[in-house]
Amino acid sequence: MLGPGFYDVSPGKLAVIVTHLEMRAPAETRDTALPEGITFHRVSPDLAWYRDIFMRVGALEWLWFSRLRMSDEAMRAILGDPAVEFYTLRRDGRDEALLELDFRTPGECELAYFGLTPALIGSGCGRYLMDQAIHLAWSHPIKRFHVHTCTIDSPQALDFYRRSGFIPIRQQVEIADDPRVLGELPETAAPHVPLFRP
Repeated sequence: MLGPGFYDVSPGKLAVIVTHLEMRAPAETRDTALPEGITFHRVSPDLAWYRDIFMRVGALEWLWFSRLRMSDEAMRAILGDPAVEFYTLRRDGRDEALLELDFRTPGECELAYFGLTPALIGSGCGRYLMDQAIHLAWSHPIKRFHVHTCTIDSPQALDFYRRSGFIPIRQQVEIADDPRVLGELPETAAPHVPLFRP
């Protein structure tokens, strides 16, 4: 455990506070309708689809990086696992959202990834997608639905999860290599996060 005080972060690293949240029973949903022209779909993704939507939803805007560092083989194992489900919102033939539900731990569902591309932000689609996530998660025999977010994610994320029925249960400090320093993402990604080169 870290004690009170300030701690230096090495150049080239990211330091974020991660908040873990959970719900132990299905939260009430609002059954929000989708805007005209947008449809909800389950996806059987391949690597190209997944990497594209992962970049457009989270990597370029919010520095999602964990899946960028996985090998093709490791990613294919997740994408092909029947205990992991993938959904999207489609507009004009293009997928603009990522909902990934991970049931690999018995009795639990992790909301592994959740988000919209900039094309849908502010449209009300986030609420619809969360309602679907809650219904889908609790349609399985689970006792716990959980998610985590961090301080470089969307500033609305933590409050959105709480309003959706998730309860914060713990926090951690994560130190990681900045994907922009490693060349995994362009230096222009996530301009709200300072970049400190080594």
